[in-house]
Amino acid sequence: MAMYESDHTRFMREWMEKHPDQRDEQKKGRALWWDKPQSVGEQQRLAEARVPVKPYYYDANH
Repeated sequence: MAMYESDHTRFMREWMEKHPDQRDEQKKGRALWWDKPQSVGEQQRLAEARVPVKPYYYDANH
């Protein structure tokens, strides 16, 4: 059974095959925004700063 592949996914796959030099640019961009080293202290600080979300945001009775 064939898996569905969107037009965008097909375009990106074919484009990356035709432009292999863009792999390095893709990795640089990902490293800039996503691949950040995490420290235990930073994770703990973020967990402590987390605010609980109400079950229903617009309900004023909770």
